[in-house]
Amino acid sequence: MTPLTPHVAPDPQAGAAVKAADRAHVFHSWSAQGLIDPLAVAGAEGSYFWDYDGKRYLDFTSGLVYTNIGYQHPKVVAAIQEQAGRLATFAPAFAVDVRSEAARLIAERTPGDLDKIFFTNGGAEAVENAVRMARLHTGRTKVLSAYRSYHGATSTAINLTGDPRRWASDTASAGVVHFWAPFLYRSPFYATTEAEECARALTHLEDTIAFEGPGTIAAIILETIPGTAGIMTPPPGYLTGVREICDRHGIVFVLDEVMAGFGRTGKWFAADHYDVVPDLLTFAKGVNSGYVPLGGVAISAEIAATFDKRPYPGGLTYSGHPLACAAAVATIRAMEDEKVVEHAAHIGETVLGPGLRELADRHPSVGEVRGLGAFWALDLVRDRETREPLVPYNASGEAAAPMAAFGAACKANGLWPFINMNRTHAVPACNITEAEAKEGLAALDAALAVADEHTA
Repeated sequence: MTPLTPHVAPDPQAGAAVKAADRAHVFHSWSAQGLIDPLAVAGAEGSYFWDYDGKRYLDFTSGLVYTNIGYQHPKVVAAIQEQAGRLATFAPAFAVDVRSEAARLIAERTPGDLDKIFFTNGGAEAVENAVRMARLHTGRTKVLSAYRSYHGATSTAINLTGDPRRWASDTASAGVVHFWAPFLYRSPFYATTEAEECARALTHLEDTIAFEGPGTIAAIILETIPGTAGIMTPPPGYLTGVREICDRHGIVFVLDEVMAGFGRTGKWFAADHYDVVPDLLTFAKGVNSGYVPLGGVAISAEIAATFDKRPYPGGLTYSGHPLACAAAVATIRAMEDEKVVEHAAHIGETVLGPGLRELADRHPSVGEVRGLGAFWALDLVRDRETREPLVPYNASGEAAAPMAAFGAACKANGLWPFINMNRTHAVPACNITEAEAKEGLAALDAALAVADEHTA
């Protein structure tokens, strides 16, 4: 899709009114309400959005890593409009054509025998229900998850999360046990090679299971490639090793593909890179590019059979909402027709990956470049030798000033960045053009000069 400039003349007065209403009535997530200054957005299309002053930004966040086919894709917009005119909503207990078709298209693309789809409204609810299924299927309670992870903000999902957003809501009563997953750049295992990191991480997981009691563990949940936590691609053999451990102990293996799925990594699902099939797979975000809230769980035949005669004790009023499913059908078909998944792989291999590595060669603030497809992270450091992060873990206020200055420089150059702790992620729409990707790299180049000022 050709990116367009704003369709209407700048209107700062309208923008001020939108901002005033927001500040008066909208309660924002993850924020101290009196310390935020949200941008008033006037419109968006393709890889860009713009404000009421007419300033346009290249979105290197794709929303919250969900507009995999960009903003306002005409085929998806038309599908939502058509569905609204035909059947805008209907209860989940009925068979509805667009719901069935969305489930079929998703099941066709999931790995292995994950052929049953339970629809939710988003990723956190998908994780909640996957864990519930695993517990009911095994009759066990505990769930293991990684420290460097994010699984959602609902009750169980936030306890499963490893990052600091968990702390305020961690009741220590959800049956969750955290462990260290592999991450060679900041190895908790003192490894020096991927092979060492893989072997030591698997040994650590085995030891954790042994001390927790294998017969008490219902599931292990992992983001196939962790998203917000840093886009750490697992070393070869790790996920298949976890699969073997789960099989040996009768533990359900859950892969969270909420962020990494639907083309983001250059495959339909990130699991396809690692030749691994989980028992349950959670999805959301890219399934319909976030146009209408939708998530779900893809379920193996064995776990689905648990509920053939036994009712599944869970459900949602808007499960498989027709508008959301229509958006999913249109998104998947558009991705297929326009070869968006293949394009994401190509842009990662030929533009984003090489371009980000070239920036790392020139900027001392870049410690490591990681990623696949349209899913990349730059780990920013004060010192490449010590790998000291550019800002401390979970920094805020003055301690986070270097990353704030970097972010301000990105925005001044027309790039909207994804920043988390000491990292910036390059996660644009999966159908971003080569020219747009290079535009983003140029803006990052200028902003990294600001980050360089804070290096040793």
